[in-house]
Amino acid sequence: MTAAAAGIGAARALPGWVESTVDFLRLLSRRPVGLLGLAGIVFFILFALVVPVFVPVLDATDVTAVYQGPSAAHPLGTDYAGRDVLNQLVHGGREILVTAALTGFLSTLTAVALGAIAATVGGKVDAVIVAVNDVVLTIPHFPVLVVAAALLRPDGVVVLALLLAALTWSALLRQIRAQVLSLRERDYIEAARALDLGLPHIVFREILPNMRSYIVIHFILGVTAAIYLIVGLVVLGLVPLSGKNWAITIYFAVNQGALYFRDSFLSIASPIAMIVLFQLSLVFFVSALEDIFDPRLRRS
Repeated sequence: MTAAAAGIGAARALPGWVESTVDFLRLLSRRPVGLLGLAGIVFFILFALVVPVFVPVLDATDVTAVYQGPSAAHPLGTDYAGRDVLNQLVHGGREILVTAALTGFLSTLTAVALGAIAATVGGKVDAVIVAVNDVVLTIPHFPVLVVAAALLRPDGVVVLALLLAALTWSALLRQIRAQVLSLRERDYIEAARALDLGLPHIVFREILPNMRSYIVIHFILGVTAAIYLIVGLVVLGLVPLSGKNWAITIYFAVNQGALYFRDSFLSIASPIAMIVLFQLSLVFFVSALEDIFDPRLRRS
């Protein structure tokens, strides 16, 4: 057996998910920005979800070490209570990332389900869903979100994610509906209708799998939008300040006089940098995904 044949045999022996991952990374390598974005996403997920398991929480205050600059003991300095800023960054990512991911999932799921049903069923169902969606689209989201947060005071990840998702699904629904309208006339959809396979099968087994790339991209964009909303609510003081996250670190830094101390710059800049870099990673990755999911790129 030649070396080339052996290599082909080994490639065929790979499990399907491994082969798909290798193919995806090969396509992603054509866009170095996309690889950079993926590396950033992996880094932040590990930093926020894995590293805290091995790093203890340091909550003890030290009034003699308020707003100190970087040192060997505190690489990013200390905050208004003399606590290590780096330790707060390590333990401040999980809540905001989980909330944003859950918000993106719920808003995408709502938009996809309602948009697909509206376009597939049509008639009065389509008219009602579109009318409700138009009403939601006309609502100024952030002002309404500010009022809702002030009244409801969401104090948990799930409650906050539900509140955010309730106001962020409408724009995607219109796009999903338009995509499904273009797909429902395909031959395989007509065949499914002729076989009377039922609406759930047509929507979730025939139509949506052909839109998975579109859905993945908009889920990631939903996560980025959710992070901005979460940070805005927390910095405005409209979310109960229990637990730890990067936005709460910013809130306390601003409200505890960090702007007036010479060595307190990193106590504000560090959480802002974490949020900005994570957002950039998502944007870079999405920009590469748009090219990867382009059939013309795959054929090349």
